[in-house]
Amino acid sequence: MRDQLQEIFTTLRKNKLRTTLTGLSVSWGIFILIVLLGAGNGLRNGVMSNFEQRAVNRVNLWAGTTSMPHKGLKSGRNIQFSEQEVSVIEDDISESRLVTALSEKTQSISYGTEYGSYQVRGVMPSYAEIEKLIFEPDAGRFINQLDFEQKSKVIVLDKKMAEVLFKDKSPLGEYVKVGQLMFKVIGVNSKKEQWGGPVAYIPFSTSQAIFNPDKKFYELTFTVEGLETKAENDRFDETLRNLMGRRLNFNPTDDQALWVENSQADYIETMHIFGGLNIFVSIVGIFTLIAGIVGVSNIMLVSVKERTREIGIRKAIGAPPASILRSIILESIIITAIFGYIGMFLGIGLTELINFVMEQSANGMQGSEGEVQMSVFKNPTVNIGYALFATVLLIISGVIAGYLPARKAVKIKPIEAMRQE
Repeated sequence: MRDQLQEIFTTLRKNKLRTTLTGLSVSWGIFILIVLLGAGNGLRNGVMSNFEQRAVNRVNLWAGTTSMPHKGLKSGRNIQFSEQEVSVIEDDISESRLVTALSEKTQSISYGTEYGSYQVRGVMPSYAEIEKLIFEPDAGRFINQLDFEQKSKVIVLDKKMAEVLFKDKSPLGEYVKVGQLMFKVIGVNSKKEQWGGPVAYIPFSTSQAIFNPDKKFYELTFTVEGLETKAENDRFDETLRNLMGRRLNFNPTDDQALWVENSQADYIETMHIFGGLNIFVSIVGIFTLIAGIVGVSNIMLVSVKERTREIGIRKAIGAPPASILRSIILESIIITAIFGYIGMFLGIGLTELINFVMEQSANGMQGSEGEVQMSVFKNPTVNIGYALFATVLLIISGVIAGYLPARKAVKIKPIEAMRQE
């Protein structure tokens, strides 16, 4: 066996061009397959990580300005929500689950000699679950229903905000000055804002009583259940706009009066896009493998044909046909295995390099307040089983491509084989 392997490697070194062409066919097929799968998975993971930052089944409503006349009213009117709209969404929209109103105001927050200007957002208790806020074990809690009902002066700080105001000291139970009023710190949120800088949270009822005496606000967020298709979400959006149009007195078709962001519909559409992308990647990958198989088959066919005279000589000096076949098949296995793993290594290396560059780019794009940027490409993992399967498939193809013409060649009489040029 050792002598046979030495003979095979000697043959490969003597036929460098043929060996290189065969190897490139294998490496290129595996390389392209890995890159395609990695790119598809990286894109999918990047987009999915953005959805995972918040509840996927979230609907956001923003009150805007009318752009159409309606029932004798002129365009250009400002639309505003009241707490009655929260009750309507909870009671009249059967698909709704968690609901929160939002009001936001920039305020000075200080502790001792440390201070800063931050966004203070009034929210309801369900906000933490909708936005998937993160609280470490020793970081307190979020606003609860009792805080909301009693209009408590409690506040949840952002982790970066707490580090600025309190340095290494725990902020829990301490009081910070928000504007001219004192608020008790009950928790520290570790999740970074996807847009903008650090945000502090207070009960919506407290925010309305202190900072918003007219009780009007411009943003509502709620989650939905039971909307599984694009058609169902389209009907839901239409029903929602009609309901709000009747309550707030604007034309339901006026997109400027009410902005609706249905993340559930966006998620479903994105999944359809990725379904099509997966099919595309699979088709391209299959044809790439077929091209590699054809390349290996053609080169092995030519290789055996070129060695017909050699086969005849070996038969003439007593070499058994099985030994000749084994030598050619081993040569095919060695070429496809070595170059297949080279292609797999290069493909995985390229996807990891792209991932590293994208991560560095995302880190460099973080704002001065450390807000999270949206990911486009993340963790381009490739199922090693697919890569190994493709490599083994090419090896088997190479074996078959070498075996069939070699089997035909060893059946030729030695004298006839030796006449081949």
